[in-house]
This record gives sequence, C-alpha cells and structure tokens, in this order.
Amino acid sequence: MLYVVATPIGNLGDMSPRAVETLKNVQLIAAEDTRMTMKLTQHFGIDTPLTSCHRHNEQGKAEVILRRMQEEGIDVALVTDAGTPAISDPGTYLVHIAAEAGIPVVAVPGPTAMASAMSVSGIDVQEFTFLGFLPREKKALREKLLDAAGRLQAAIVHESPYRVLDLMRCVAETLPQTYVSVSCDLTKLHELTLRGNVCDVLRQMEANDKTEKGEYCIVLDFRAVPKPEQKAEADVCLEARLVDLMCAQSLSLRDAGKMLTDQGEKKNAVYAASLRLKKLFDTDNE
Repeated sequence: MLYVVATPIGNLGDMSPRAVETLKNVQLIAAEDTRMTMKLTQHFGIDTPLTSCHRHNEQGKAEVILRRMQEEGIDVALVTDAGTPAISDPGTYLVHIAAEAGIPVVAVPGPTAMASAMSVSGIDVQEFTFLGFLPREKKALREKLLDAAGRLQAAIVHESPYRVLDLMRCVAETLPQTYVSVSCDLTKLHELTLRGNVCDVLRQMEANDKTEKGEYCIVLDFRAVPKPEQKAEADVCLEARLVDLMCAQSLSLRDAGKMLTDQGEKKNAVYAASLRLKKLFDTDNE
C-alpha cells in the first residue's frame, strides 16, 4: 500500500497521530529531502528507513520503489518537506504508477498551505482555483494573470520569498483592482497575513525589511477587476479572433490558437484558421 502523508507546514504540533502511526508502521518512507524528513522522524521517534524521491529523480526512483512494493510486498509512505505531497510538490508520478499497477493509494490528510491561506483570507467566494507557482518571466506572468482574472472569481498561488515582490508588482501593474490576502510563514511563530487592495499590500511589503523571508501563499480575489467586454463571438470568424488575441495580448499565433481551444473552440477548426492566417501572413511578406 502507498500512503500519501501530509506533514506540518511549520508547526510540529499539527502532525496528526494517524500520520505518526503510519510513518512508524510502513517499511519505507519516500521523502522529498531525507535531511528535512529526518528531523521530523527523530522528533516523533520514528525509525523507518528513508529514501529520497524528489523532482530531479522522481521518475527513476518511483519505479524502483514500485518494484520493491510489488516484489517485497512492502508498504510505503510518501512525504514532502512540508504539507501535502503532489500539490506543487513531488509525488504525482509515484502515485500515478502505483495506482496504475493496482496498488492501493491512501491519503493521510493534514496540513496544506492552500487551505490554510484561504481560511484566514476573509475572502468569501463560492469557488476558487489553485494555480500553484505562476510563470517567472514577466510577459508569461502577465498573460496568466489576465487570463485568470477574466475567468475566475479567485485564485490561490504559491511564491518564494525571493520572487514575491516581483509577483505583487506585476499584479499591481496589470490588475490594480485586485484584492489580496498574502500569508507568510503559516503556522509558524512569526506567521503574518496582509489583506487589502494589492497596491496597498505591496506598499506594506516593500516597507518591510523581512519580506524576503518565509514561504508565501497568496489569495487573489478578482471580483472587482473589470471583465473584458463579451463579444458576439459566434458572428466573429476564428481568424479575426486569432488576430484580435495576437494584437491585444501580444501573443504568437500558436499561443492565440491555444487560448481559443482552452475557451472551448474545436481544435481542428482553430488549427485550420491558423493555417489560413499563416498563409495570408506569408503572402503579405512576399
């Protein structure tokens, strides 16, 4: 059996009795970083052997672990450095191949930064989307934010302390009406959550010399952001919509086509329209 075990995101008191018992009873713990997990196991008196399974070796190591589970009949626990495995953390591939092989995969739930940040945000929405880590490159980040604001009520993202100010500046420049709840060091001694308009929160963060410390989980409330005018798209040919996206959002023909398919247009129709446009562009350049 493969147990997907959530571990504390900062406060060891959040480790559940079931999680401790599971880690004691399995024959192997697959850990993102064995050094980090060893601190946890030593604290709770767990002497189960550890093996690394992180983003750089996951595919090969997962297959080794699976083979041991099949040949030796061992139970394995999957953990990451903090929080729930396979959510913006390694583990998805191991879970996938174990399930495909018919091995039962069981969740041992517990701490997760996403749910914790949403719970203290004070943002009352009926639905939200978890986007994980957003693109680093500014153009791609801006496009992602515009797309999210056009479709979603709210989104939750993760960010490192070294890039959080760049992210917040981009949100402030691109979507200044956004309300945010920015949580840092959740469950730890110096836990901090700032709430308000993104521009106001950004000013507080820029004035804080400790901003570039701790991990961040951010809730973006897009409800006050003006939505793009809805066009009668049924009357607009796909070629015109492709050109409109390319000009309005500085997208390549390929990216504009992908956006249309993501919006529900048939892939074959978008591909045909892209070919017609490409042929037209090539003719104009002759």
